[in-house]
Amino acid sequence: MRIVSILGRIIGLLALATVLGACSAVKLGYNNLGEVAYWWLDSYVDFEEEQAARVREDLARLHLWHRSRELPRLAQVLQHLEELAPGDITAAQACVVVQQVRERLNATAEHAVPAMVTRALDLAPEQLLHLERKYETNNAKYRKEWLRATAAERAEKRFRQFLERSETIYGDLDGAQRAVLRRQLEQSIFDADRILAERRRRQRDALATLRKLAGQPVSFDEARALLRGYLARIEEPPDPRQRRYLKALIEEGCRTFAGLHNSTSAAQRQAAVRRLRTYQRDLRELAAQQ
Repeated sequence: MRIVSILGRIIGLLALATVLGACSAVKLGYNNLGEVAYWWLDSYVDFEEEQAARVREDLARLHLWHRSRELPRLAQVLQHLEELAPGDITAAQACVVVQQVRERLNATAEHAVPAMVTRALDLAPEQLLHLERKYETNNAKYRKEWLRATAAERAEKRFRQFLERSETIYGDLDGAQRAVLRRQLEQSIFDADRILAERRRRQRDALATLRKLAGQPVSFDEARALLRGYLARIEEPPDPRQRRYLKALIEEGCRTFAGLHNSTSAAQRQAAVRRLRTYQRDLRELAAQQ
């Protein structure tokens, strides 16, 4: 449900993405986040003029809150990661960091719930059709990139994604380290079909929830409960098999990260420490801006 979930999560997600980029991009990207968020949301629901003004106001308030309240907390997460970086780490320690990030994203979503409710109630039927078509376009792109590819092509795509993210932190990985990463990904339980199925479940859930709200005589409290229910089902899918699979996929990612980290040299770990320290400084400077 992009209109209700991205509004709450977009700032946390994009802020985290910029943290993992060049330090100059952190400040530039974060300061422009409200505008980026608006155009992203607009591409999903095609706001009318009056709606657009209100959404921009909602995002500006959310951005201001996030800057002062959540950026210092994200900096603390990076500080914890910095403290781990000089030594070997376990998968459990990596998963603690993942959980810390999820908590921050959930806090942002919860803070945005009142604005989500108001905007969801204001949607028109044609905007839900626009959202449904956007979902279909995204799914077609996913199928082209992942399902029509061979197993070897999918494995190479995932390897390149992990490699790029890893080298952002550690610098260039050598042949042996790349082999470690490839070996771990070759054993992955990643299933592109299953990921698409979960994505489509969330989309159906989103549309069904919005159709209960958009233009309907629903009280604010009822609408808030419906939206919180949807967000809870993103966090914990109703199907226990899918919950177990997604949990296992996260745990696998923690093991992959820990295994790669433990293969790095002292010089690479010090490079990671320096980068993480710089990102923390940038986040704290951003938090101090008004």
